[in-house]
Amino acid sequence: MDMVLFMKSALMGIVEGLTEFLPISSTGHLILADSLLEFARATGSDKAKVFEIAIQTGAIFAVILVYMQRIKDTLAGMFSDPKAQRFTINVLIGFLPAAIMGLAVGKIVKAHLFTPTVVATTFILGGVIILIAERFAAQRPQQRVETVDDMTPMDAIKVGLIQCLALIPGTSRSGSTIIGGMLMGLSRKAATDYSFFLGIPTLVGAGAYSLYKDRALLSADDLPLFSVGLVFAFLSAWICVRWLIRYVSSHNFIPFAWYRIAFGIFILVSANMGWVVWAD
Repeated sequence: MDMVLFMKSALMGIVEGLTEFLPISSTGHLILADSLLEFARATGSDKAKVFEIAIQTGAIFAVILVYMQRIKDTLAGMFSDPKAQRFTINVLIGFLPAAIMGLAVGKIVKAHLFTPTVVATTFILGGVIILIAERFAAQRPQQRVETVDDMTPMDAIKVGLIQCLALIPGTSRSGSTIIGGMLMGLSRKAATDYSFFLGIPTLVGAGAYSLYKDRALLSADDLPLFSVGLVFAFLSAWICVRWLIRYVSSHNFIPFAWYRIAFGIFILVSANMGWVVWAD
């Protein structure tokens, strides 16, 4: 048993859990963590990529736990409660565009867009968009959609289409859905809640598909390593999600915008200087 490798797995899980639901892109941070920890070198490049997708499932379990009562109420009323039915339909509608686009162009994106310039550009551009969205939100304190239950199917499809942008490295799934939702008139809380709920089928589906597609790379010996990463992703995500729910009730996302811009500049500098290997 390689305890150092297990510690690296735990640290990768922590990074995933802390960054998955913040508008700062877990992908970019996992690349940085992998470069510092040399996780891919220790496990194999292809296996490390499967690991990074698989531990997202641990992070989404945290969302399921935090919103367990809402999920139970929705399942109980799926065939009798119009509100539960509308909510379920809106989540499914929002999930479909990214699922279809991921299957259609996922390989192309990974082959051609996973470069330091693209990651840095999307970090910086995303930061600027957050600043714009927050400025609009300040000018329009009363939003058209206050809660996820006020959303229409058209709102759901729009957010779902915006989620497709997260296929581009560095964009951030949560960032695109939260900020995109705010730009379309969702309150900060409604956009954040819907982003969390939308992440359940999106991340579980991506994790399951990756494990099935690359099952030949894995063996029973990998289970302990993957389990450690998944557990620590769950624990750190649980802390992060609970914190973010409280944060959005009285704060904006401007600090994350400046962080993204600073991190984008860091990517460009570190890639230029050879400090971090941002692409294969």
